Amino acid sequence: MPVSYADLCDAFFFVNAGGIGENEAFFDTRSGQIYWHSEFNDVKDELPDDIEDERYIAIPHGKELGLGKPLALEFARQVLPHRYDEVRQIFSRRGAHGRFKAFLVRVRALQRWYEFSSAAQEAALREWCQQNSIELTD
Repeated sequence: MPVSYADLCDAFFFVNAGGIGENEAFFDTRSGQIYWHSEFNDVKDELPDDIEDERYIAIPHGKELGLGKPLALEFARQVLPHRYDEVRQIFSRRGAHGRFKAFLVRVRALQRWYEFSSAAQEAALREWCQQNSIELTD
């Protein structure tokens, strides 16, 4: 069953609005419906009783697709190679994402990061769909 890329992105953003496991979304390969669930806010679709069935595919968290630290390091490698060690150091401790964004503002690379990460996210999601035999409508 096909799904719209926009709907898949919405579910992906929801899953990524929290840590791994805090927010969940599941794609029903038979109906094309996406179910949303969170224990931490009011977003709770009634999940089907058979949600563990293989027909439901959990929408991944970005970290599961390599869109966390590895992507930031790849960005530094490609776009800011002379600052790579500084970025690597930023990610050596907890709370790195906030420090990384502050660093990007300081070196005037925040917009380039947004463009880079957006392109990487789209590529990763489209590849994930191919791996899971999910047809996209747009």
